[in-house]
Amino acid sequence: MARRDHIGATLVLDAEGLAQLASGNLIARSLARDARERSGHVATAASTLAEVLRGGPRDANVHRILRRITVVPVDEMHGRIAGELLGRTGLSGHRCALDALLAAVALNQPRPVVLLTCDPRDLTKLTDEPQLPKAERIVVIQL
Repeated sequence: MARRDHIGATLVLDAEGLAQLASGNLIARSLARDARERSGHVATAASTLAEVLRGGPRDANVHRILRRITVVPVDEMHGRIAGELLGRTGLSGHRCALDALLAAVALNQPRPVVLLTCDPRDLTKLTDEPQLPKAERIVVIQL
């Protein structure tokens, strides 16, 4: 689990992070609670919804969570940033494109930011900001 000093004002969820929060995962719930206690918020990219929603009764828990988090619309700016991130990192493919859109959203959130994911490798590359002091960089946490 993350050290308390890594808890951000903003918690950004990838598809698995959103699904885990919806299913009551203790780590996800704790990080979300900590973000709110620091007057922050929990967010995900609108594109992430395509990864978790299937239009059936199993979506009920996700819809319950979506009422309490910020779903950031993905627009042209995010698309451009995501493309540049893919170019910079050499990543490609549909899965990486969705990760890049989420990274673009995370990079534009109020700091500090924690990104919760089950696959930190690509998201760590996509959100890398070596020019910033370590305390200002996005912290990627694996579920």
